[in-house]
Amino acid sequence: MANIASARKRIRQTERRTIRNKARKSRVHGFVRKVEEALAAGKKTEAAEALRAAQPEIQRSASKGVAHANTVARKISRLSAAVKALPAG
Repeated sequence: MANIASARKRIRQTERRTIRNKARKSRVHGFVRKVEEALAAGKKTEAAEALRAAQPEIQRSASKGVAHANTVARKISRLSAAVKALPAG
């Protein structure tokens, strides 16, 4: 356990940030899951709607430092390509 006040404070801050970041990451996973489920079901309109809702949330994770910017770009690119590749209907 830390004995120095600044180290104790740093531990408290890290705990708070960890909880916050886990919540953000979990939220992103939920949004991505909805897109992937719609893709698996072959529902293009549902998948497109889910992607439209997921995109800002995924990008927010990069701006908050939860995910790397390139990872976010790759995920969005792959999801949108998969939605585009689905046949209409």
